[in-house]
Amino acid sequence: MTDYYLDSSAIVKRYARETGTAWVVSITEPAAENGVLLSEITLAEVAAALAAKQRAPQGISRSERDRVLGLFFQECRDRFTPLKVDRRIIDRAVELALCHPLRGYDAVQLATAWLANEDLLASELSPLVFVSADKDLVVAAQAEGLNAENPNLYP
Repeated sequence: MTDYYLDSSAIVKRYARETGTAWVVSITEPAAENGVLLSEITLAEVAAALAAKQRAPQGISRSERDRVLGLFFQECRDRFTPLKVDRRIIDRAVELALCHPLRGYDAVQLATAWLANEDLLASELSPLVFVSADKDLVVAAQAEGLNAENPNLYP
């Protein structure tokens, strides 16, 4: 079993067909027996991504958006582990934003994963794998010592 931390650009691939979807599905399926960690801000980011797909020309229908978003929320309740954003995470996100070319929420995503990884290591557990389809975020995660994967490399 491996713990994976998926940012929004990665987890949305589970619900919308994109490059990397098959790989994300394979690591997040219950049969894989992996832990799936997310920041609680991912709920809003995935909702925004799916709404954008619905508003796009030839995009998904509103009912498809609502169905897929409902499935995502259900899996967040039942299978995934959304991590609360607290002051410790915000403080670390500020540090990361000053060191790396990251947008605000990307810094929060990385800070959440970094601190979750620290907690795993402190408990003498295996390190997590950070997953993002954002190249800058993957580079920053690696610079911060995290194992990182880009699902776009698995078409």
